[in-house]
Amino acid sequence: MPDRAGPDKRGPRVFSIAAHRGFADALVAGLVPRYSEGELGLARLTLLLPSRRTVRTVTEAFVRFSGTTDKPGLLLPRMVVVGDLDLDETLGPLLDPLGASDIPPAADPTRRWLRIAHFLREVEGAEAGKGAALLRRAWELGRTMDRLLVEGIAPIDLMSERVIGIVGDLAGHWTDNTRTFLKVQQHWIAELAERGEIDAPERRNLLFEHAAREWQASPLAYPIVAAGVTSASPSLARLLRVVSELPGGSVVLPDFDLSLPPEVWDELGTAGRPDSPDDPPFGRGDAVTHPQYHLKLLLNRMGISREEVAHWHRSGLGASPAERSTVISNLFLPPRASAAWVALGPEKRRLAGVRLMESTHPEQEAQAIAVLVRQALEVPERRVALITPDRGLAGRVVAHLTRWGIEADDTAGRPLAQTASGRLLLLLAEVMAEQAAPVPLIALLVHPLAGGGEGRARWLENARRLDLALRGPRPGAGLAALAELAVQEKLEGWWGEVEAMLAPLFALSEGDPLDFMLGRLADAAEAMCGEAIWGGPDGRALSALVEELRAAAGSAGTLFDPRELHAMLRDAMDRVSVRPPWGGHPRVAIYGLLEARMSRADLVICGGLVEGIWPASPSQDALLPPAVLRALGVPGADFRIGLAAHDLAAALGAPDVVLSWALRDAGGPVIPSRFVLRVKALLGEQGERHIEAEALRLARMLDDAAPVPPHPRPQPMPAPEQRRVDLAVTGLDRLRGDPYEFYANAILRLRKLDALDAEPSAAWKGEVAHKILEDWHKAGEPVDGLHTIAQSVLTEKNAHPLMRALWWPRLSAALDTFRDLVLRHKTEGRRVVASEAWGDMRHRDIRIHGRADRIDRQADGTLAVVDYKTGSPPTPRRVEEGFALQLGLIALIAEAGGFKDMQGREIEGEAGGFEYWSMAKDKNQFGYAATPLKVGKRRSGIEPDDFLPETERYLNDALDRWILGNEPFTARLNPELGSYADYDQLMRLDEWITSLGSRERVPGSATEEEA
Repeated sequence: MPDRAGPDKRGPRVFSIAAHRGFADALVAGLVPRYSEGELGLARLTLLLPSRRTVRTVTEAFVRFSGTTDKPGLLLPRMVVVGDLDLDETLGPLLDPLGASDIPPAADPTRRWLRIAHFLREVEGAEAGKGAALLRRAWELGRTMDRLLVEGIAPIDLMSERVIGIVGDLAGHWTDNTRTFLKVQQHWIAELAERGEIDAPERRNLLFEHAAREWQASPLAYPIVAAGVTSASPSLARLLRVVSELPGGSVVLPDFDLSLPPEVWDELGTAGRPDSPDDPPFGRGDAVTHPQYHLKLLLNRMGISREEVAHWHRSGLGASPAERSTVISNLFLPPRASAAWVALGPEKRRLAGVRLMESTHPEQEAQAIAVLVRQALEVPERRVALITPDRGLAGRVVAHLTRWGIEADDTAGRPLAQTASGRLLLLLAEVMAEQAAPVPLIALLVHPLAGGGEGRARWLENARRLDLALRGPRPGAGLAALAELAVQEKLEGWWGEVEAMLAPLFALSEGDPLDFMLGRLADAAEAMCGEAIWGGPDGRALSALVEELRAAAGSAGTLFDPRELHAMLRDAMDRVSVRPPWGGHPRVAIYGLLEARMSRADLVICGGLVEGIWPASPSQDALLPPAVLRALGVPGADFRIGLAAHDLAAALGAPDVVLSWALRDAGGPVIPSRFVLRVKALLGEQGERHIEAEALRLARMLDDAAPVPPHPRPQPMPAPEQRRVDLAVTGLDRLRGDPYEFYANAILRLRKLDALDAEPSAAWKGEVAHKILEDWHKAGEPVDGLHTIAQSVLTEKNAHPLMRALWWPRLSAALDTFRDLVLRHKTEGRRVVASEAWGDMRHRDIRIHGRADRIDRQADGTLAVVDYKTGSPPTPRRVEEGFALQLGLIALIAEAGGFKDMQGREIEGEAGGFEYWSMAKDKNQFGYAATPLKVGKRRSGIEPDDFLPETERYLNDALDRWILGNEPFTARLNPELGSYADYDQLMRLDEWITSLGSRERVPGSATEEEA
């Protein structure tokens, strides 16, 4: 029905659309009868909207409305964007006409950011920091400047007596921060004056004031309606006041609660209108967290009383029950007024259509939300929206929806740093900063955009070969070490191409111009990826960011450290959202809180309702203390909690609402949002009827696999020809202890891959120790040369400085023990004949091979076989049981003439000594020699004459059972023995190991032999 408070109403015309009505649909339903006189009536109307997203939302509402009428179509009104600073949007052309104003141009915000960093360095010197950390401070300082400018606070206001008095009473760090802010701001203001520019927020305010003056002096011929604008900045509020008084003009506020009792309205506080000029604009008792507070602030700044606001009186499509608005109003009552909950009847607590869904963890929450979306799409024409400020939750839901081929429209977008193009540029900068460290280098080379085109397959093959070569501890820094490795792996041709792309980046040095660095980085990215790096929405956003940074850095004269470039770029990219082009499922949308304003859907899911996310934790300004901001008239940090509450109140007006939260996040338990706790408290005993359990049940069922029988203990039975493999001297222990590991290693030839840039392992330390002693033996065992050789080997192996510092005391002490031991042997007539020598023999037509760490010729002519150990050697009992036979097998090969000495001659003689040289601690020293033989007064061990016969017996037994026999290679045949655990996942150990029960009596095992 027509509204009597329509375009012809005298005085300011301000209207409200209640929360239970869809704002965009109700707005359109009211605009058409009010302004559609004649065929061009709507086309003459101008709508002032807060953001480009709301332009799309209102356009869709017009399309839906036209489908309910007999008219073939509608001529839409002109829609002008007021602009949202939080979304980094500019004003529309109506408010910012080209060449129609004498207002100075706006300073480039990127250039300002870099110049503020320069001024910070001038003001604070070395204490200002440098690189990315300095730029982060500059960004925060710029945000504070903008915050003041939006509120219309001039720099001179910071010098008022009230502010100066407050600063003098503050803690020292606040005083220093405020002084730094004032000094930097004065430097920037002087530069602005010299360049004839002003800051963007100030120019925005001047444009609002210019439009207000022009429209007030010469009203436009056609009506203007401001809809959905809730920003309470003073200049915009004055413009809205003018719009409300224009002929045919109106201001339509979203979710303004006209049913709020007067005493509750008064309890919200002064909201920018203090009782006396001496009082601060915002009192300490103001209920800034109330969803209506920012609207009260807007009305106060417009100079309009609450009684002047009228109902829009038009129902949107799919409006929820009218009583919902009353319950929403009760839900968010301020502290004193909320005492009335005790007397509320059930009808004033009823939230029909609102469900509560409590998940155990975020993954379950995302899965359940995806189920709700999938169910909603089963209903024709039903629209569903997920509103959440949690980008991680939004990403999970998008991924889960792809299970059903649903491409959700995530309007909040993704940070540029998480896109393909952005990630590649960051990897290039990281490779440069970390001197081609393995992890970022391989991530760069296998990136989907790297090496694209016809040669992509060859590129990936070479990158994977380099990946395998780089496994383990990091090689030397820089491109030179990688070039040597490429030659060893026969990759020099391909690596030459890669090195040519990366070399210009490694030529950069500290103090080079930032724009020059960015140019080099962009050139390297294009050389590696071609034009693909700049393609797609992410590529275009990256191109715009790089060019913007280059231009600003060139103008600002910024010098930079290339090692900080990747951190600076990450910060800059995180502030750029890449939104998908128009598309996705037409009935599914995912919004952030800013994008959700004025949107509408039949089912609205509010996800991530936990403290710290919705609402976000209030963050104090790092530069200006709260007392100073209050004195200047800037809303406190809790002001945004009120905005988050208003966003939730608007969402609660949808016909069907699900409030969702999880009890924990990746870090631990979390607290449900204060809004959720209010809903639970308001519902009281009715809360049980609002629980959403079905979606959670279905979500769990999606992950519940059909029951399968337990996996049996693996017992592979390869064919006889597959069993006949060479046997390493270390493989016999593996074969007897865990035949399955031998099967996977020697027959299937599977190897565990070390991690890239891995920490030095025990095996790596063993290699280093062997190399040190080998080089010392080859050098003639100089008395004073062992430590020098050790340091040289550690340098050659590129040992990390921290690892060297921690390991060196133990290593040097053990090496001293070995040196003294060798010198004593020399006096006894014992000398080394072979070091790190490889040898083999044929036994029953099976090749037995291995490496001898050291073989000595003793004074009586017999051979002494030595095995180095960085840890403790095998116990004599383990040797007796036949699970540590390496020494014996090496001795058998030596007696068979399988080793050559240092001059290349075959070693001959009987083996009479068997020793372990361990670097472990024994009593009060590091390093000692031990033998598994029962010699001297030792009661444990094996008799010297029995050692080699026993070794040969165990060898024949293993050959008979597995290599030449038909016994299965049973996994963990001797579970009590230690294992490398390299193949535990392959053998699916966790699925069957607990079913073994008590220690099994396996034929031939150590357990049976003990019995």
